[in-house]
Amino acid sequence: MKARSGSPRRKRAARTRAAAPRAPTYEDLVQIVELIRSASKFSEFRLRSGDIEVEVRRANAAPPAPPPAANPHAHEPVGGEVTLEPERAALRVPHAHADAEKLPAGLVLVRAPMVGTFYRAAEPGAPPFVEPGTRVAPDTTVCIIEVMKLMNSIPAGCAGVVTHVLVGNAEPVEYGQPLLAIDPGA
Repeated sequence: MKARSGSPRRKRAARTRAAAPRAPTYEDLVQIVELIRSASKFSEFRLRSGDIEVEVRRANAAPPAPPPAANPHAHEPVGGEVTLEPERAALRVPHAHADAEKLPAGLVLVRAPMVGTFYRAAEPGAPPFVEPGTRVAPDTTVCIIEVMKLMNSIPAGCAGVVTHVLVGNAEPVEYGQPLLAIDPGA
């Protein structure tokens, strides 16, 4: 007697589930942008996954000719266009905070690793993660940045004492913007 490994219908369903494409995550998109920025052979990249379309183009590259319209009644793509600046511009400190320039030397600035909304607490009404005077370890969560309904915990990155909170609760922040100052020597 022969052992049965499963019905053909079950095997087909398992193959269909396994072959289903997944939507790109925020981390996937960041890795793609970094890949294109670091590779000199890429001047443009376009990704379409379901209703999401992302197009990345170098600022110093000539734009390609638009593709011919196959269906004039087709919907416009969802998403946006990201333009990369030349490498020299990436070395600038974006969105320097006026108070950050007045801070004493030796403080470590915790900067926003992404664009989003800054939150000092885990939820409305909860106490803030840190206040000036709070001692932190490198892995201590100091705030949350919300991006597209995803909450991203931001660690202190160094041990020390928080001296300044430079952004108000629920304010939008830009990539590289100073959020907090930490005195590592305290």
